Amino acid sequence: MPSSVFLMLALATTPGAPSAREPASIHNFSTAQARTAELLSTAGTASVKAALREDAASKPAITAAGTASVRAALQNSSDSEGTVAAASLAGDRSVKAAVMDVARARIASAAVLAGSASVKAAVRDAQANILAGAAFGATREAAVSLRPAALGTDAVVVAAGTASDTASVIHAAGTVAAPQETTPPAAAPESAPPTPDAIVSDVGRVAAEAAVSAVRAAAVALRTPPTAPPVVDVDASYSRGLAALQAKDTRTAITELSACVEAAPSRVDCRWELGWAYQVEGRWTDALAQWTEVKKLDPDHADLETALAQAQGQAALQEKLSRAPQASNRPPPPPGAKVRIRAVGDVMLGTTVPEGHLPPESPASVITGVRPLLEDADLTFVNLEGPLCDGGKTTKCRSKGNCYAFRSPTAYGQVLKEAGVDVASTANNHSGDFGELCRRETESTLDALGIPWSGPPGSVATVERNGLRIGVVAFHTSPSCNHLNNLATATALVSAAAAEHDLVIVSFHGGAEGSKALHVPDGREMFFGEDRGDLRTFTRAVVDAGAHLVIGHGPHVVRGMEFYKGRLIAYSLGNFATYGRFTLSGAQGLGMVLEVELHGDGRFESARILPTKQVGEGIAQPDPAGAVIPLVRGLTSEDFPDTGARISEDGTVKPAGKGPVSAR
Repeated sequence: MPSSVFLMLALATTPGAPSAREPASIHNFSTAQARTAELLSTAGTASVKAALREDAASKPAITAAGTASVRAALQNSSDSEGTVAAASLAGDRSVKAAVMDVARARIASAAVLAGSASVKAAVRDAQANILAGAAFGATREAAVSLRPAALGTDAVVVAAGTASDTASVIHAAGTVAAPQETTPPAAAPESAPPTPDAIVSDVGRVAAEAAVSAVRAAAVALRTPPTAPPVVDVDASYSRGLAALQAKDTRTAITELSACVEAAPSRVDCRWELGWAYQVEGRWTDALAQWTEVKKLDPDHADLETALAQAQGQAALQEKLSRAPQASNRPPPPPGAKVRIRAVGDVMLGTTVPEGHLPPESPASVITGVRPLLEDADLTFVNLEGPLCDGGKTTKCRSKGNCYAFRSPTAYGQVLKEAGVDVASTANNHSGDFGELCRRETESTLDALGIPWSGPPGSVATVERNGLRIGVVAFHTSPSCNHLNNLATATALVSAAAAEHDLVIVSFHGGAEGSKALHVPDGREMFFGEDRGDLRTFTRAVVDAGAHLVIGHGPHVVRGMEFYKGRLIAYSLGNFATYGRFTLSGAQGLGMVLEVELHGDGRFESARILPTKQVGEGIAQPDPAGAVIPLVRGLTSEDFPDTGARISEDGTVKPAGKGPVSAR
């Protein structure tokens, strides 16, 4: 009989009362024999259970060990209990060898082998050769009592592998797997004393029960496969994960740190670093889940507030962009509609940290001289370099002399409003200097003043001018803002904005900083180990996505300009009004107001540079000498020889020659 059928027969047996075809039990054998029978009845089950709990390191080694143990057990029969133990161990080893097979069904074959070892041990335990025959007969009787006809609809058949596998296991199992129809012997009369044959038959029956128990145990194991989790060295997993994260091997980092979290869910360090690994992969929902758990375990964890806000914003943005854009019912722009835009670079009117860097007269004094330049436009844009906030804490200041964290009082926002500022970018490396509290306070201050803003993930500022709906999307090289370095998300956001607005202006804060950062290099820019973006790729990609004008800032110096598909890209407008904490010598003291006029359909009409400079601690003034104009002309010629803008001596900006024009 195939081992799978034998397993099926075992499953059909209900523990308790014997089957109608099973011979009645005879319980009048000696105490020593009862002990032997008890051990035999548990040997098969114990061996199978033990094997299913163990994992093997080497299949060939365990297979050899199982075979050797069985042979040794069947040849050594010095005492009954020792033989039973040896048989149990033999069955254990044999099942382990079979369990190593990937096919779960072979556990059934292994169980038959284990039961066979137990039965053979019982046979060899007898004192007469006829005991083997009795055990054989009892085994067949037990098997016959379980024949398929008695199984009913609840029978379970488990495949035992290939035909050759089954045949080899049946051969090893011997008589246990070969049921034949027999007539059950009549029960001995109550008054008759137990005969040797009856005792032998009873021992054989118990041995057969041991085999059936082994198979039943294996069947139970097949229903619920043993999946004991491997023991994880949590500290080692954390160390390997952290090392992989530092090496930018995020896949390995996620694997190791996930193992750490699974083994030790309360390990804050594992969850914290796993969140960062997910962040690098752009898996913001997963990062948010880990950092949310960190908050439960350690609410005061350093930088947790910023990390959570970052993940929440980016996860929300991903969810937003995953939805299909809604059709716009907006009417077309009025015929002949145009908008005249004036834009400036970095603005910071003074900071409370460190002390002594607020303008002594008033914040208005910083921009009084250039207010007419800001006011004379349909739409005026500034990059707000630092928060408008009266509280918050910073972790950026190592000492008073080395502190580049900015915080302007909220009252300074009114100065910007009165100067004609219509829209602001908060996407830069100083907007989070005093934490999420000050980010939110900045936004609420601008909201109260009626100045739309863009900066945090997914934010788009909207302004209505001359019948045109204008969207401003501000980017920075940090995921705390609309992320410049995540090109796929950036372009998707610009495309979404273009679908909802007549005109789209993209602002970006990127590039290296200082007097040596005048040129726009090919490829990525690094600044003190920080990725400050591949600006050429980014700017052209957002034009392809629907931007009509691209304005840059961040290097604290001006940079060149180019046209791409008819759209103007100004790579940096430099410092405009940065009081108290900036180096303002040379090129860093030069700025501009860039005026651009666009048609309602996005076509470029005209542009010009209105030169400015800063004097003293950072007082912005018009520059009659126009020193910034030749500087921008030269940088444009060097960096963009084919696509650069033509800039005249008076600052007029025009496209260079003819080229493809964006249809968006």
